Amino acid sequence: MNKIRWGILSTANIAAERLIPAIKKSPYAELAAVASRDHSKAQAFAQRHGIPKVEASYEALLQSPDVDAIYNPLPNHLHVPLSVQAVEAGKHVLCEKPLGLDAGDIAPLLNAADKNPALLVMEAFMYRFHPQWIKIRELIGEGVFGEIQAVQASFTYFNRDPANVRHQQNMGGGALLDIGCYCVSASRFIFGREPRSVAAHWDIDPDFKVDRHMGATLDFAPGTATFYVSTQSDSSQSVKIFGEKASALIENPFYSRGVPARIILRRDSDDEIIEIPDSDHYLDQINAFCRAALNGEAVPTPLADALANMKTLDALQKAAGSRRWESL
Repeated sequence: MNKIRWGILSTANIAAERLIPAIKKSPYAELAAVASRDHSKAQAFAQRHGIPKVEASYEALLQSPDVDAIYNPLPNHLHVPLSVQAVEAGKHVLCEKPLGLDAGDIAPLLNAADKNPALLVMEAFMYRFHPQWIKIRELIGEGVFGEIQAVQASFTYFNRDPANVRHQQNMGGGALLDIGCYCVSASRFIFGREPRSVAAHWDIDPDFKVDRHMGATLDFAPGTATFYVSTQSDSSQSVKIFGEKASALIENPFYSRGVPARIILRRDSDDEIIEIPDSDHYLDQINAFCRAALNGEAVPTPLADALANMKTLDALQKAAGSRRWESL
């Protein structure tokens, strides 16, 4: 086998716009099948994207002998149950973030993965595969920043569509799970350890009953990360790193805008612009995942990282409700 054959669960926009083009570009992957609860919708989707086979149900796709790996971009509450079924059917799994609704929710998937060590299961934090983040890790490893003292992050967009799954309380909607997970992940990635405690404040949308704005602080002892996320603010994203020897601004940390990525590194009041050519981090992610599957290697981002991120998200939800610092 020299390619991983992919099955797509649902006709989600992210699959159409990001993952399917990445699979088509990858020398290690090919599209095999798609399934949706609306069969006619799946047929139209397959024709539009050149997918050779349409399965009658999610279950049929999971059991297909023509599929090696599943991409799961379903709403958050369906991440764990469908991914568990996929593993039990002998498929590798790339599941969209967040991996589940909370740490308890993802336990069955962790157990399924433990029982099937030959199968890869990974949370799809595609941003970590972008060359700009590889560069950031190099700078940290080389000691350019010295001790990192603080991280500031933001991620916002505006959406008031009542039908959007991000606004459905029973599906795991809300700003924290949708985009706050990126800020938590990036902060942990930069510090290279887990926070000791967290504090948070959120604003709940009176109509949707999910969090639409959140501000939070993570104590990394030593060092602090703060972030702001919103589903009802003008679109923005940034990460800034503060160290004893240098600081850096990452202008587009979480998704590509089709322009070169820029890291503005400041040392001794002098700015150095590190420009990295635009990269399809979804393709980088697919390539890394497929190479690991083909070579029998470990998953590029382990499930232990997904669990740690989920525990921090749980603590932030608890802190937002209690209005107190919460320990992890």
